[in-house]
Amino acid sequence: MRRIINSTFVSIDGVMKDPQDWPRLGDAEGDFAAQTEVLLGCDGVLFGRHTYHSFASVWQGRSGDPYTDKMNAVDKYVVSSAMDKADWDRTTVIGGDVIGKISRLKEGPGGDILQYGFGRLSHELMEHGLLDELRLWVHPFFVGTGGGDGLLFREGTRAMFELVEARTYPSGIVLLSYRLKPASAA
Repeated sequence: MRRIINSTFVSIDGVMKDPQDWPRLGDAEGDFAAQTEVLLGCDGVLFGRHTYHSFASVWQGRSGDPYTDKMNAVDKYVVSSAMDKADWDRTTVIGGDVIGKISRLKEGPGGDILQYGFGRLSHELMEHGLLDELRLWVHPFFVGTGGGDGLLFREGTRAMFELVEARTYPSGIVLLSYRLKPASAA
């Protein structure tokens, strides 16, 4: 069965919003290589609508490096009740019975599915036991702004995780990988 792996940038004060506006760190090239490795290991990418639009505006139509080329070539799935179709190649809009459709997607053939962003969709996936792994790329600074949907720490689903791996990069970013424990453990 395919796994859904969430990959989210977060500052140490819990902000996820607008990482493109955050300070650049020393070894950005090494960090980007690690992020590329994660994407190259997946056969699909899952987004909520807001994250989809932010990614499409940056990556669609670009090429020239392994991350960008994979992002444009991979099957993409966007969960939205407001969109009927997507204009980014290889993108399928998932509406209606989202949980049922994502369950069938996980049961289908292929490799893991990478999910970017951590919002309502991520909470629904956790609630239904569909999120397998959470990878937090913790950046070593306080952003100092952001609230509500821009924060990782907010009211929502209660869940327990087991630490799978912790990696520290020269830039000071720490990648924490957690596996979701069954709901009975929460």
